[in-house]
Amino acid sequence: MADRELLRTTLRLHLAEGVGALTFRRLVEAFGSVEKVLAGRPPQWRQVDGVGEKVCRGIESVTDEDVDAELSLAAERGVEILAAGDERFPAALKTIYDCPPVLYVRGRLERADAVAVGIVGARRCTYYGLEQGERFGQLLGRAGFTVVSGGARGIDAAAHRGALAVGARTIAVMGCGLCQTYPRENAGLFEQILADGRGAVVSELPMRTGIRAGNFHSRNRIISGLSLGVLVVEAARRSGTLITAREAVEQGRPVFAIPGRIDSPMSEGTNDLIRKGVTLVGRLDDILDELGEVGEAMAEPEPSESDVIDAAVTDEAERKCVDALRGGAMAIDELARRTGLDSARVAASMTLLAIKGLVAQQPGQVFALKRREVRRD
Repeated sequence: MADRELLRTTLRLHLAEGVGALTFRRLVEAFGSVEKVLAGRPPQWRQVDGVGEKVCRGIESVTDEDVDAELSLAAERGVEILAAGDERFPAALKTIYDCPPVLYVRGRLERADAVAVGIVGARRCTYYGLEQGERFGQLLGRAGFTVVSGGARGIDAAAHRGALAVGARTIAVMGCGLCQTYPRENAGLFEQILADGRGAVVSELPMRTGIRAGNFHSRNRIISGLSLGVLVVEAARRSGTLITAREAVEQGRPVFAIPGRIDSPMSEGTNDLIRKGVTLVGRLDDILDELGEVGEAMAEPEPSESDVIDAAVTDEAERKCVDALRGGAMAIDELARRTGLDSARVAASMTLLAIKGLVAQQPGQVFALKRREVRRD
């Protein structure tokens, strides 16, 4: 069957109300193909587990015009729709039991995205969580992995930013249709992913699907499904992030967790995962070691901190500030005193160094060098 015809028939069943990924799979398994499902009638459909009157009405109600409208809207918004039977559909995603029938893609997916690691964590996270999310986004990206996350505020956004900061690829998996932007404050981040040609924003949901909590839970299996393993950065005991970890385990993907403070509610979930046996991560090698041959192939030495700074800092004022910050975090006034620069020049240098990913701002106009990992072979 031609790709266009395959997409149209897949969409016609996918757009039916009540037909999610599992119901879609059960119907196709029962009938043998999407075409045979669509050629069936309600009495036959109802023989399939999970299919009742509502689903039957949904299948009957979708028309060719509905499919045309979905395809036109996608084209208008710069979205490509891939059916699971398309050879360009991510191979890793095809291996999960509840594989999405279609994937809506803004940007582009590449073959190299098969070598991916998911990074997930809390939306309402601590500064430590943000720092580690961005740190591992950079480390994994620099090592050659595509970073997959959910595009949410907090840890997800930090992971995407980390990957972009080192010129790596990143994929944001949405829990709504691609006519929506959620959360709105990350619109610039999504556009950066697309404008730089550094990845894609994807969803399994029809274009106009709104923002509903249940959709964000189901998208978690796609984050893990696209990944070789999943790193949990920060999560409370009942965090939705733990759903992604559970999905990864069920899909046979390794789960990694970054330990946190024992008295922090935002680390209870990650610390529990470690107690249950997932891999504790403090450095990139901890992930690479668990990924076997793939990890070995990606295990190139990380540049030293001096190499990173030499490559990124060309201004003498910035270099003075970096040298001063080696002794620990400082406020702008203290930096001015240590470097002999005026406060305005220090503030300008801090802004540029933050853009370059070398420093991070802490509360109270305090700045610190970002931690960078040096591999020990």
